[in-house]
Amino acid sequence: MSFGFVAFHYPAPGHAEELAGRCRQVIDAARTRPGLLRAEIWGAPGGDAVVITGALEPEDACRASADAVRELGAVPDGFSDRQVKPRQAQRFLSR
Repeated sequence: MSFGFVAFHYPAPGHAEELAGRCRQVIDAARTRPGLLRAEIWGAPGGDAVVITGALEPEDACRASADAVRELGAVPDGFSDRQVKPRQAQRFLSR
């Protein structure tokens, strides 16, 4: 079974590239552990959203990647002035 994630980030004006860079750090950290099948960063044409998607397999890989990202500190808790609203993230299971 594969596990996926989608995280929507809402950068303040002028911060889309910075936020995309943080998303790249998340992907790089996740790649330090086995099991990341794919990950991509998407940006809205107007720069008002940055989306990161990914798929991992098996479940242990999903947890290990999340641990690596937390260790890096690439996904800070809370909300900052570089965002217009908090990120929204969701995990998924393949069907």
